[in-house]
Amino acid sequence: QVQLVESGGGLVQAGGSLRLSCVASRGTFSSYTVAWFRQAPGKDRDFVAAISRSAYSTYYADSVKGRFTISRDNAKNTVYLQMNSLKPEDTAVYYCAADTKTLRIGGNRNWYDYWGQGTQVTVSS
Repeated sequence: QVQLVESGGGLVQAGGSLRLSCVASRGTFSSYTVAWFRQAPGKDRDFVAAISRSAYSTYYADSVKGRFTISRDNAKNTVYLQMNSLKPEDTAVYYCAADTKTLRIGGNRNWYDYWGQGTQVTVSS
């Protein structure tokens, strides 16, 4: 089984930046598509960004395009989410997820079979 652990969340003012990390243990990390999702209180868990196994392809939700960047370092079994120009509406718990089976890249939650515990991001106005 794959274990995913997120870190890097916190409190930041609007316009600020944060970098989230997701470290994977067990399994062959370079074989998985990895994505970030987020969930605000009382709302569904929404797709944020995804990256292919080799990092050749990335995919973003329209709401974060141009502000967030997903990347990965397979040697470190780590995926990053660089978040710039943060807005109060970015406030949510951010989850890392791995797709070990379909190997598609995109925002369908059903493709992802392993999830981390989440890290809180709060953006103040």
